[in-house]
Amino acid sequence: MKLELRGITKRFPGVVANDAVDLVIEEGEIHGLLGENGAGKSTLMNILYGLYTADEGEVLIDGEPVTFAGPGDAIDAGIGMVHQHFMLVPVFTVAENITLGVEHTKGLGLLDRRSAEAEVHRLSEEFGLPVDPHAVVEDLPVGVQQRVEILKALHREARLLILDEPTAVLTPQETEDLFRAMRSLKESGRSIVFISHKLKEHKAIVDRISVLRRGRIVGTADPATTSEQELANLMVGRPVGLTVDKADRETGEAVLAVRGITVLDARGKPAVDGVDLDVHRGEIVAIAGVEGNGQTELVRAITGLDPVAGGTIELLGRDVTAFGRKELLRAGVGHIPEDRNREGIVGDFTVAENLVLPMWDAAPFAERGRRRFGAIAEVAEREVDDFDIRTPSIHTTAGSLSGGNAQKVVVAREFARPLDLLVAAQPTRGVDVGSIEYIHRRIVDKRNEGAAVVIVSSELDEVLALADRVAVMFHGRLVGPFPMPVSREAVGLLMAGATPDEAMGATR
Repeated sequence: MKLELRGITKRFPGVVANDAVDLVIEEGEIHGLLGENGAGKSTLMNILYGLYTADEGEVLIDGEPVTFAGPGDAIDAGIGMVHQHFMLVPVFTVAENITLGVEHTKGLGLLDRRSAEAEVHRLSEEFGLPVDPHAVVEDLPVGVQQRVEILKALHREARLLILDEPTAVLTPQETEDLFRAMRSLKESGRSIVFISHKLKEHKAIVDRISVLRRGRIVGTADPATTSEQELANLMVGRPVGLTVDKADRETGEAVLAVRGITVLDARGKPAVDGVDLDVHRGEIVAIAGVEGNGQTELVRAITGLDPVAGGTIELLGRDVTAFGRKELLRAGVGHIPEDRNREGIVGDFTVAENLVLPMWDAAPFAERGRRRFGAIAEVAEREVDDFDIRTPSIHTTAGSLSGGNAQKVVVAREFARPLDLLVAAQPTRGVDVGSIEYIHRRIVDKRNEGAAVVIVSSELDEVLALADRVAVMFHGRLVGPFPMPVSREAVGLLMAGATPDEAMGATR
């Protein structure tokens, strides 16, 4: 399929999301779409998938104009989309999800499970996307759920696939698996639109890159001859620092002292198993690990979201093991959660309301039980400007923002108040390179101001760039922390279960 977008324009109240966009995706091409949060990437793809209607312009498939009244029309035309947040039914099996809406039936309209499972197995083998047709989706890791989404589109005979931030929640190993599948799809003649903020990924997998900035295409690049720095500058419109400027610093007293804590998972088994951790003023401890090894549960326990089954947590010498989330926030703990939609923002609240959530009922935002809207608006306008949050207004609901801009709201809110401890889980997930630069700088500023900082990240580049000490979670246990420098290879080996002696020895 050859796809052409000509003069696509889409306006929303207060913003032009796409401004006369021209784009060509050739048959059998992996085409990268790069841009800042709010640049118009998702809007453009939602038009292509029939979720939005363009105000101006046209879409052509193999030279013929087409119009889509909804996603059903786009699917019928051979377009499939894998959204950043999966559209699967958790309690259905893999085969039931893939064939949902186009079910295999027999006799009296009964579901033909055997035929559906055979079709899933065939597609899985053909495109190198291994799945178990009988598995229940909610029991699968995110990398396998993503394969289900791709197979679902292929079952509907998609000839062009839109992959929106497909690696945002994948481990490095799962990303490599996805890239192998993408190459297989390309070899079969299918076209792919690949949306990602990760410059290395564009360099590794795409054939051409189109760059969007503030709704316009500002350039097309060959990844083989264009550096990451050039791509970053083109995307943001200014020189962008791709490294973290962080000077050595003397550490102070222990702010966080975790002693032998155990946290149980939903089945009553230890997700965190006897972890000890000290974090001091003026240092960043970064925790790496393949997702699912207890990092999430450790963060949730430290920030008062999950109960501790054993052990203690102290903040500046005070036992806070039994504290809830609100008590910890008021005690000087900042938290950037890994799931911004569930725990970071309230989608129905405005941007301004979200920016003051931890302190909405305290001075200067409230007085004698009444909110002070002027004070809230003043802080909101400043944070929107400082963090370049792309929103038509501070009164826009946070749930209507792009994923990256919603993340900026969470980060801005936590950084706007005095903190003794900052706990940041996946702080730059889904955020563009310009915003990553700014968030990293602000994290280092917090450390330099004397806060203790805990970073949990699946991005090794981020871990190694920010850490003063680095630790690894593996099967619920914490290995380390080790003072920097520690090599990428050593951290990778620790993530795979090697002992510290094995990891450090193999990289000397």
